[in-house]
Amino acid sequence: MPSFDETLGQLIGLAASHFQVPATDLNPDDDFFKKLKINSLQALDLLTKLESHFNVELPDYELQGVTDFRTLADRIQARL
Repeated sequence: MPSFDETLGQLIGLAASHFQVPATDLNPDDDFFKKLKINSLQALDLLTKLESHFNVELPDYELQGVTDFRTLADRIQARL
């Protein structure tokens, strides 16, 4: 099982690649909606990619109110 920091790093790397932004521009506590300038549909697309990459399923109720990379990584880590 990857460490939390590894999960966070992979998550940020995947988000950066998916939305074609430098990973160095993204910080764990960034609001990914604002930082990536994405809407909820684009966030769902990213979530699908993350679930596939980490081989987890994240229920909607666990993601309500999640807007930063650190919290999202925490939710993913809990499912690994």
